Amino acid sequence: MKSEFGWIEIDKVRYDHDVIIHCDGYVTKRSKKRSKELKSTYGHTPLSDHELDILGKEKPEIVYIGTGQYGDLPITPDAETVLSRFETVIRPTPEILDILKKERRSFVAIIHVTC
Repeated sequence: MKSEFGWIEIDKVRYDHDVIIHCDGYVTKRSKKRSKELKSTYGHTPLSDHELDILGKEKPEIVYIGTGQYGDLPITPDAETVLSRFETVIRPTPEILDILKKERRSFVAIIHVTC
């Protein structure tokens, strides 16, 4: 895995958008639509609790949040509450990718590819 501003490469596939890596390793596009209404409050579309319903369904052992190349993805207080129910690591995206390369537990990773 590797990334630079605006993209991430996972298993030799390049994504030019935020992604979710699911417990089974499947990669999907992060749908920011449910958090978009909060953009004016945060100056950027944040990660909100509306996007975290997958955690209850997948029940990962650990959750990773990649907050972008410079670590600027805002996380809402409600999202922090949901994340507090899981072992969670929140770091800039490049740091998260380094950790994921070694992770053996089941995880969900929400990865922001810009800021």
